[in-house]
Amino acid sequence: MIPSIKSTTGTTGTTGTAATTGTTSSSSSSGVTGGATLGGTDFLTLMLAQLKNQDPTSPVDSNTFLTQLAQLSEVQGINTLNTSFSTLSSAMTSAQTMQASSLLGHQALVTSTTANLTSGGTVTGAVTVPQTTASVTLSVANSAGTVIKTVSLGAQSAGLADFTWDGTESDGTAAPTGTYTLSATYGGQTASSTAATTAVNGTVESVSMGAGTAGMTLNVSGVGSVAISALQQISN
Repeated sequence: MIPSIKSTTGTTGTTGTAATTGTTSSSSSSGVTGGATLGGTDFLTLMLAQLKNQDPTSPVDSNTFLTQLAQLSEVQGINTLNTSFSTLSSAMTSAQTMQASSLLGHQALVTSTTANLTSGGTVTGAVTVPQTTASVTLSVANSAGTVIKTVSLGAQSAGLADFTWDGTESDGTAAPTGTYTLSATYGGQTASSTAATTAVNGTVESVSMGAGTAGMTLNVSGVGSVAISALQQISN
């Protein structure tokens, strides 16, 4: 009887090994060929196969199964969380789009270092002054980088210092239509002055949803396409 028991055990062990190998081979082949992703049901199927075909003389530690179950629960929780965040993101984007559409036709002050001058037109905007200063200066440069006009805004308190460029060069002649570069400084003489941020006024003509991580953009007359985060002020 003893030899008979040993023979049966050996056969069972061999069958279990074969079944395990078959399961592994099938799963591996399916995953590589079809590019399938294992889900919760597949995980439990594999775990049951592992229990069924484990070596009776050396069973798998129960702690191992608990760890595997915990890992499955964690992965499923992350997947659910990702789905929820994706839904929330879509809802927020839709709400933001509806809110941004209300900006159409309004005057917007947006951060920009360039401005478009039309025939006989002017450029208005503001310089962001971080602290009270004795002098703020705006410089306008053409496409060649040459400064054609300097506008002194005088002493300013912290905040937005409004400016207007009448569209003329330093000698009083009208500047050609086109795109100009704006720069500003504050704090006294050129040697000790500090660069400041410039912003330009324009009408919001359209709102665009950027692809990927580009985000929402505003198409502002005289400025072009700018991120909605560049919006500093809105008025009628």
